[in-house]
This record gives sequence, structure tokens and C-alpha cells, in this order.
Amino acid sequence: MSESTYQRMSEDDYKKLMFQVRGQYIAILNVFRCYGLNPHVDQAIEECIKVAENVGMKVRGKDIPIHVIHGLKDSGI
Repeated sequence: MSESTYQRMSEDDYKKLMFQVRGQYIAILNVFRCYGLNPHVDQAIEECIKVAENVGMKVRGKDIPIHVIHGLKDSGI
């Protein structure tokens, strides 16, 4: 198996990418806002962003867990 090398992107490109990722999560999870879940949707988006960032670091060789939540989330009810 050949080893891939990844170049680090510029901070500006990274910020643009994270803006695009956040936009995709907003579009995907927006449907849940009609059920009055706004705070939960916003929290879920931020947690998804953290997971995406951790995956990116892991792919580039940083020895970190990708988890941001350990176990099930509280339903808030």
C-alpha cells in the first residue's frame, strides 16, 4: 500500500472549507427546525463540525480520537 502525503492548506482555504461544511450541515439538519428543535440543531451542527475537523486531522496523521460525544446524547425532554 502506498503512503499518501497531504499538504496542509492555507488558513484562508481552511476557513472557507469549514464555512462550506457548516453550510452543508445547516442544509441537511434544517428540516428539524420546524419541530422547534432550533437549539438542538445548532448544537448538533457545531458537534458535527468538530467531528469533521477531527477526521481531517486524523487523516493527516495526528493521533487523536475523532469522538466529541461518548455515549448517547440527552434527549432534552
